[in-house]
Amino acid sequence: MTIILGIESSCDETGVGIVGLRTDGTIELLADEVASSVEQHARFGGVVPEVASRAHLEAMVPIMKRAFATSGLELGDVDAIAVTCGPGLAGALLVGVSAAKAYAAALDVPLYGVNHLPGHVAADTLQHGPLPSPCLALLVSGGHTQLLQVDDLAGRITEIGSTIDDAAGEAYDKVARILGLPYPGGPPIDEAAKRGDPRAIRFPRGLTGPRDAKFDFSFSGLKTAVARWVENHERDGGAIPVDDVAASFQEAVADVLTAKAVRAAGELGIDTMVVSGGVAANSRLSGLAARRCAEAGIELRVPRPRLCTDNGAMIAALGAHLVAAGVRPSSLDLSTDPALLVNAVSV
Repeated sequence: MTIILGIESSCDETGVGIVGLRTDGTIELLADEVASSVEQHARFGGVVPEVASRAHLEAMVPIMKRAFATSGLELGDVDAIAVTCGPGLAGALLVGVSAAKAYAAALDVPLYGVNHLPGHVAADTLQHGPLPSPCLALLVSGGHTQLLQVDDLAGRITEIGSTIDDAAGEAYDKVARILGLPYPGGPPIDEAAKRGDPRAIRFPRGLTGPRDAKFDFSFSGLKTAVARWVENHERDGGAIPVDDVAASFQEAVADVLTAKAVRAAGELGIDTMVVSGGVAANSRLSGLAARRCAEAGIELRVPRPRLCTDNGAMIAALGAHLVAAGVRPSSLDLSTDPALLVNAVSV
């Protein structure tokens, strides 16, 4: 078994994962440890890059020790190292890449600088096994909302559609702030929505007109519509029905995401869809995706919530795909790229 160590530090989670690549190409998850700095950012209502970088520095060695303790392995057992080199926060990425370079040099093992975004798709293989080719990936997170055609996780990924403004997760955070809910906004809005009526308010569905880009997304207008509705309601002296607003907002997001994804799969002739990224843990998104995929005859794969959020295991899994495909390792002068495009799986 080939042992791959994965390091993730693109935003506010320090993740270290360890996987084993078997001779038949399957991947076994051996350790998945994460240290989050989200509580340090909560009072600011968003991630502060300098705070995140410092948190990664403080967490890297302890989280590494935890991962090896969990796996029962030693550093000397590692055969290759994969690390997120983009996209993400420049300072945060630098911490992870610097650590990976140091470990790779000390252990004299190959280093793979990998893309965070395909890593989210690779996370699904840790739970559901190899992906069929092609498959459609709906990647939904705090910073990204994309539709991807995945022919080969080791290198052939095509962007079908993307957000032209706010990502879905970003819209959740902004709407949560409007409603007085805590940061990050995804979980509290999801909980409030379960108590509300998704039909109470008909919020707009961005880029769904006949002349709009059919596979692109826009959530900025939706966020603004929620803010205006709340302002007008407060001006009239009424109490804000937080649960109904949350449910109606969430319904608009899930409706657009799933409708466009299912349409893309149908037009491309793809019968397997993966929903990944932090927002994939949202109950309404996964529930509506399951119903619409079933109606369209599409197999739906959604990783368990722990694998949806940022973690080192997904980076190790993507590294395992690169190792299995015989992709050339990165050099030790590997640089970070905060704006790395999704089609560049490794650099």
